[in-house]
Amino acid sequence: QVQLVESGGGLVQAGGSLRLSCAASGTIFSQYDMGWYRQAPGKQRELVARITRGGSTNYADSVKGRFTISRDNAKNTVYLQMNSLKPEDTAVYYCQGRILPYTYWGQGTQVTVSS
Repeated sequence: QVQLVESGGGLVQAGGSLRLSCAASGTIFSQYDMGWYRQAPGKQRELVARITRGGSTNYADSVKGRFTISRDNAKNTVYLQMNSLKPEDTAVYYCQGRILPYTYWGQGTQVTVSS
């Protein structure tokens, strides 16, 4: 059974940084496209960043230049480095693993950015 477990969320002041981690188990991690999504209260879940199994990345316009997604296949882990955080980045951040036609989600980790 595939499991994705996020960590690294917390409370940070605007302008600060956090690094989220998502550890995968129960699967061959290197074959998955991985992504980070977020959902703020009252809003739909949205894509933040994605990294393919080949290492290609793409980002939401709102985080370009501030966030970096990376993966370490030896550790079965995907990361999201978040710099220059803004209050509007406040949300629950979810890790997603995808190998079509299957999609898996983590339980989410809260990120709160105070002004």
